[in-house]
Amino acid sequence: MKHHKQRELERQMSALCIELDHHLEDMFGERYPLHPNRLPRGKASSVFYDGLFSTGTKFTLGYGSEAGRGYLVDVVISTLAKVAASDRDEIEQEAVRFIEEALPRYFPNRKLRVVKDGNVYKIVGDFSLGLL
Repeated sequence: MKHHKQRELERQMSALCIELDHHLEDMFGERYPLHPNRLPRGKASSVFYDGLFSTGTKFTLGYGSEAGRGYLVDVVISTLAKVAASDRDEIEQEAVRFIEEALPRYFPNRKLRVVKDGNVYKIVGDFSLGLL
């Protein structure tokens, strides 16, 4: 069973991802056709199951990583179309910019930042439970 402070941290991380999902949909949601098994934006019970994007984070202990432990940032583009590398880079950079701007609002008492760790982006910093 997770500690209530850990659940709160993860709830805030999920809320950040929902806001990120809405932001990416607003900016890029019409750029590619949806995957045939994906509902249009706003038609599923959760933003994680509709629209062009699905965003989230996954905790990693960071073994073998220079950045160490943190939350991997996951942005999935749900389409069967070939996504141009330039579009993928633009979406990725906008996601990172948005997260960096949003972190102080969601985690005001923490020193968090987004780093590139190999070929993935990760939110790293102070995740101690004493701050919640």
